Amino acid sequence: MRPGSKFGRTPQGATVMQQRKSIQIVAMAAAASLLAAAPVFASAEDQPGQGQAVVTVLPAGNAAAVQPLQQQVTVKVNGKTSSVTGWQPLRGVNSPVELVILIDGAARSSLGSQMSDIQHFVQGLPANTSASIAYMYNGRAELTGPLTTDRAGILRGLHIPGGGTPGVSASPYFCLSDLAKHWPSNNPRARREVVMVTDGVDYYDLRYDPEDPYVQAAINDAVRAHLMVYSIYWRNMGRLDRGTYATDAGQNLLAELTQATGGNSYWYGSGDPVSLEPYFSDIGRRLDNQYEVSFMAPFKDKPQVASFKFKLDAPGTKVDAPQQVLVMGSESAGSEQ
Repeated sequence: MRPGSKFGRTPQGATVMQQRKSIQIVAMAAAASLLAAAPVFASAEDQPGQGQAVVTVLPAGNAAAVQPLQQQVTVKVNGKTSSVTGWQPLRGVNSPVELVILIDGAARSSLGSQMSDIQHFVQGLPANTSASIAYMYNGRAELTGPLTTDRAGILRGLHIPGGGTPGVSASPYFCLSDLAKHWPSNNPRARREVVMVTDGVDYYDLRYDPEDPYVQAAINDAVRAHLMVYSIYWRNMGRLDRGTYATDAGQNLLAELTQATGGNSYWYGSGDPVSLEPYFSDIGRRLDNQYEVSFMAPFKDKPQVASFKFKLDAPGTKVDAPQQVLVMGSESAGSEQ
């Protein structure tokens, strides 16, 4: 073995190997440059897609109202930063709202003491809002009438739940899924808002399970139907919902649902609130401070539900945004409900 050739190679052989390595490094660098220059959606599986989300922007504490700008907004879809293509306030007659108050058919008859608060909320809805009242019965959302701006017509359907039979609503999440799949309108411009009055207990699984399949199905259906869901906790009839265990489970499941869709949950400890008026007042305030953000995102072969993270760089604001959104192909976004 010659000096300088520890592994049996001659100095000439070492030079040849070094040249080969240099060629490989140059080739790898060229390939990396081509990849870097390729469009974001260049792969066969990921095509240009888009989505929209409704977010609520409120002044924090006693801060003055702000008018956030598009350049203050960043979004991530499935963990990847996406381009924001639009940002607009949703106010006035050019921004219609469709709202359904969905009441659990098994709610305790003491809900009758809150009828006046529900009436005042409906009567105070702005002119751009069409509404209806529905009741949860046997896994379905039974509407008492069509979506309408006729406040008196809406309230003709309001009544104390009939009897409060345990389990009559099967699962409130079945009922929300039913409403999402049979939304009583095809207006693509309208915001779709739901106020659920229920204890949130899934009688098919009384324990708290963050992966509850019925809750996950309801979230998926609500996101696909572009619903923003709010919940107001009110106890149902029956012994199964009287303990802290079931109360905590129901409230946590409702919070999971409302956070996923960009809404909010309201409850008063483990009991029923004295009045629903503060909750309805807050919901009304939120409806007056909503924005639509449009964004680009990778799209495959059909509309998909994706994780969503929204950030607004505007001090003095409190933001509620959905955690999940629907991503569609550019050609179908305009026709999707």
